[in-house]
Amino acid sequence: MALRHDPRMGETRPSSAVHHPAIPALRSTGLMARILDAAPLGMLLVGLDGTIVYSNRAFADMVGYVPAAEHAFRLLDMADPADSLALRLQFERLVRGEARSWRGEYRFRHQRQRELSVRLAANRLEGKDGEPDIIILQLTDIELQKKAEEALVYSEARWNTALESARQGVWEHDIRTDTMFYSRMWRQMRGMAPDAEVDGNQEAWISRIHPDDRDYIRANISRQGEDDRLLDALEYRERIQDGSYIWILSRGRPSEWDENGKALRTIGTDTDITRLKTVELELAAEKERLHITLQSIADGMISANADGRVEFMNAAAEQLTGMPAAEARGRLVSDVFRLRSDNSGEPLACPILDCLEKSQPVRVEDDAILYCCDGKTRDIRCTAAPVPGASGEIAGAVLVFQDVTQSRTLQRQLAHSASHDALTGLVNRAAFERALEANVAAGRANGRASSLIYVDLDHFKPVNDTAGHAAGDALLKQVAQTIRDSCRAHDVVGRIGGDEFAVLLESCPAESGLEVAGKIVRAVGALIFTWAGRQYRIGASAGLAMVTVDSTSPLGFMGEADAACYAAKAAGRGRAVAFSDMVNPVSRNRR
Repeated sequence: MALRHDPRMGETRPSSAVHHPAIPALRSTGLMARILDAAPLGMLLVGLDGTIVYSNRAFADMVGYVPAAEHAFRLLDMADPADSLALRLQFERLVRGEARSWRGEYRFRHQRQRELSVRLAANRLEGKDGEPDIIILQLTDIELQKKAEEALVYSEARWNTALESARQGVWEHDIRTDTMFYSRMWRQMRGMAPDAEVDGNQEAWISRIHPDDRDYIRANISRQGEDDRLLDALEYRERIQDGSYIWILSRGRPSEWDENGKALRTIGTDTDITRLKTVELELAAEKERLHITLQSIADGMISANADGRVEFMNAAAEQLTGMPAAEARGRLVSDVFRLRSDNSGEPLACPILDCLEKSQPVRVEDDAILYCCDGKTRDIRCTAAPVPGASGEIAGAVLVFQDVTQSRTLQRQLAHSASHDALTGLVNRAAFERALEANVAAGRANGRASSLIYVDLDHFKPVNDTAGHAAGDALLKQVAQTIRDSCRAHDVVGRIGGDEFAVLLESCPAESGLEVAGKIVRAVGALIFTWAGRQYRIGASAGLAMVTVDSTSPLGFMGEADAACYAAKAAGRGRAVAFSDMVNPVSRNRR
């Protein structure tokens, strides 16, 4: 194609080489030429043979050139090849008289070898006085508009792709007509064909909602239309094509209002959250099962965060601590779970705080008393273990504890039975000998001597024989209490035989020991025992031996005290004799 660039880009006169009958008429009408040339839109005059007769200044500015003068330049030569056929067909319709005008959008070629989108409006003008008909074309540059439309289409396509990837369907509710618009993904989400007909009536949509969710939807759908931020998202179940239900998360807000601020139109998205809801429901069920399990456990359980504050307590923990979980939540565990030593009464470290500090399990097996908030005390055995977080840090700790009051009481009873006389409650012979051995070892360490008293009852057998064994047992209980009352609280008093007793006075010199022995003899002698209306009197003889560091064995001291007691009986009963008074100090050698 021969093109000529006009450096003036404004002088757009008909080509002198083109001889067309309409040219003289145009030249003779100077006003017409000036109007066309001053028009802001591109203007062309085209003969019925397709030859361009005239082009104005705006057209030259639009395409960057004017038709060449060397030969006839045809309209179809300017169109993009892809649009030339459509342009020719419409032009031929005008030539044949089948239409008087046409409008369309076509692509022309710019002088810089690029495409140019134009909107074309053509009309056929009848010639007068024998002049031929001519076609006038008005061309508008719509390149920027096309680019904006392409950008909008591209943006909309990306938006639709994003929505569909997220399985989000778009809906729009016209409140004035109570009709609904649904997008393609909205239909696909419900198992419908993308172009399926959907009843736009809102009641038709509500009829597909699960019966358990309808009241909730009816109560809140209007609030969504009122731009209530608290209810701009609704969750419900909706029946789809195959009869099953899916969970929908519907978000919507008004997009159009009337002059009074009342919403006229609401637009929103629906998201299929069935999988998320399924997982959520499974987690909720698992949590409920775990909660029921924890609540049914007989052991107390307290869960604390990394700061040692209570997050959870089961029912057993509430009962054992005497504090409701609601009251305990957020408080330090040490305020809820207070331990003291059974032996010393001193406070014990909180197991959970100790566990968090050491980052390892902490066990408290014995010697722990729980001081409950309701004033009660319980023997406790507990274990605290750290709870690791997702990244390995300590997120908190769990304390599991048991009330072992009954078992420890039984253990104490068994231990007491193993070391004490069942009748009198005093320590038995084996426990007394262990206490004596411990005293000997302590004496070697501190160099202190202790007094050992051996007591044998006088005239006890007649009571046992005449009044019976029940009377004898009752009398032994009174004697045991009498001996116990004659000693210090920390002294060890034991029943080592049928009517034989022993007393260990720790760190007690001989003179004081002999005084205690005499006190015991006098107290037992003063005892009047009444049984079945009859009174009985008995007596006691006592022997004293000193437990010193130069000992042979603990049993040797028992033998010495027994020998001294025998001497007291031989001397007339009812008295106390020291073993040291029985032997010659020079010949006595315990090494």
